[in-house]
Amino acid sequence: MSDQVVVHVVGAVVRPGVLRLPSGSRAVDAVDAAGGLAPGADVARVNLAALLGDGQRIVVPVVGEDPPAEILPSGALRRAAPDPGSSSGTSSSGAAAGQVVDLNAASEAELEELPGVGPATAAAIVAHREAVGPFTSVEGLLDVRGIGPAKLEGLRDSVRVG
Repeated sequence: MSDQVVVHVVGAVVRPGVLRLPSGSRAVDAVDAAGGLAPGADVARVNLAALLGDGQRIVVPVVGEDPPAEILPSGALRRAAPDPGSSSGTSSSGAAAGQVVDLNAASEAELEELPGVGPATAAAIVAHREAVGPFTSVEGLLDVRGIGPAKLEGLRDSVRVG
């Protein structure tokens, strides 16, 4: 495991860009390293406590702004589940249908977009992550209440760990 993560911080921060941070850093550390929040930043739509994964993009929108669609390396566009109260948007962990979600960065709402994951299972995944620490493998989902081998197999292609 690398001792650094590389993240891309964009939007309403003072100095947007690609940053190298120590492994185990949180979104708040990335925002701070990008010079802090810019005026008008909608901090309520960013989980500043989220653990960062290598290659993650952190979008800090301006109040009233919908985050842009993200162009993936394959050239495809990613549109995530809308933020509450928003008509469209892109998440930092990639919870759009058909996309791979980072178990250590996804919110409950993003996890609910996964096949076979409802509110109770999403809450259990987040609670497990908060109680035990970050997942070290996808198989770690087997330790989450309500996830057995069959559900893990149904999720395997939709999730990753950092």
